[in-house]
Amino acid sequence: MILVNDLRPGTTFEYENNIYSVIDIAHNKTAMRQMIVKVKVKNLRSGTIVELNFTGGDKVEQAHIDKRPMQYLYDEGDNLVFMDNETFDQIELSKESLKWELNFLKPNDTISIQMYDGSEVLGVILPDKVELAIVETEPAVKGDTATNAQKNAITETGLEIRVPMFINQDEIVLVSTSDGKYSGRA
Repeated sequence: MILVNDLRPGTTFEYENNIYSVIDIAHNKTAMRQMIVKVKVKNLRSGTIVELNFTGGDKVEQAHIDKRPMQYLYDEGDNLVFMDNETFDQIELSKESLKWELNFLKPNDTISIQMYDGSEVLGVILPDKVELAIVETEPAVKGDTATNAQKNAITETGLEIRVPMFINQDEIVLVSTSDGKYSGRA
């Protein structure tokens, strides 16, 4: 059990049959009342972000989340197949739960999978930046390079991004997985 007063960003805990990860925490203490602890959390099962209120001294159950390196093997219709690098066990995750992550996944990529109790898969942890090849881009127009001009480009995973004018088709670029924006050349 963890005291809610001791929660920190990144801590995971169980509360009302849900698993939460702490994003932010605020303590509110007034002279005549008990301390109120407001915790902004992400529900790891549904992905929603909510704010929970606790009274100082309340306890929650700590949730132990395992992070396993797994290799993305292939797309199987409605699911994606991943293989554990140590045990060679394969698991399938629905495309519906990985809509954002699909923009950055290529076959044979190794990523981390969050697991609870060794069997329930909570999600995929992407690296901060990934290398993607540009498969289609607009040609640069001479004279448009005076000020940070950008053009549209499509990556090998189908993600549409804005890139500087000097990036051409078949080049490898770094893309941030947090916002899906161009981050530099690879």
